[in-house]
Amino acid sequence: MNSKGKILIVGSSADTFELQDGKKEAMGFYLNELAIPAQAVVDAGYEIVLVTPRGEKPVVDQNSIMAAHFGDSEQALQQALDFVATNAGMQNPRSLHSVIDEGLENYVGVYVPGGHPPMVDLMQDPDLGEVLRHFHQHSKPTALLCHGPIAVTAAMPKAKEFRTALVKGDVAAAKAAAEGWQYAGYRMTIFSNDEEQYVEQNIMGGSKVPFYVASALEIAGGKVETKGVFEENVIEDRELITGQNPPSDHGVAKLFVKALDRHVAAH
Repeated sequence: MNSKGKILIVGSSADTFELQDGKKEAMGFYLNELAIPAQAVVDAGYEIVLVTPRGEKPVVDQNSIMAAHFGDSEQALQQALDFVATNAGMQNPRSLHSVIDEGLENYVGVYVPGGHPPMVDLMQDPDLGEVLRHFHQHSKPTALLCHGPIAVTAAMPKAKEFRTALVKGDVAAAKAAAEGWQYAGYRMTIFSNDEEQYVEQNIMGGSKVPFYVASALEIAGGKVETKGVFEENVIEDRELITGQNPPSDHGVAKLFVKALDRHVAAH
């Protein structure tokens, strides 16, 4: 069967991050957030290509390997594990740089799952910035879920300075670094501050994350809309599709496939 087009699935090269108290926390992508949308685009006839900044396999967050994230279905959990372990597009990750060199015109969509890693490397990765600028310029579907949407700050000319300012709590410097950001004024959603506080209390033993991603996107100029804690919420504005949290996985998958089909039909 002929593929309708290639989709970039962007993982992180980070597997730990430093909390405000200096504690190092293990982290990785959320299994359902990667597998559900990736499986949906494959089922819809697209080919997936896994990429990370350095071209190695992204690490799964152990807290995400549970049936609770799959409608309490052990079978659905196993299907997701099998998909990540066996799907051809998931096996030999490439570096972001290599797909840029090959030509971004070969790709019709890009997807970034959540888990905390995008807060570390993706949000300030210059290669991802180049990818996002290309996709924005050509109105190609760009979908991100949970913490994934923080990666859109990579498109800023001063993405590294933006992250540094956030970690220091310097809002004025962060705003200055965000000037010229292509997504300013877009409606979007992301893991909420309330949800992050729940994670800090229940998973991180009370330690605090370096900054809150919802506040970060607001500082950058995004129109951030969040719902209740772990309530499904998906927002589409132009080429950008964002989901708030793990329960938004199927909603993001559905909108992403529709956007891809529309884009391919128009081109």
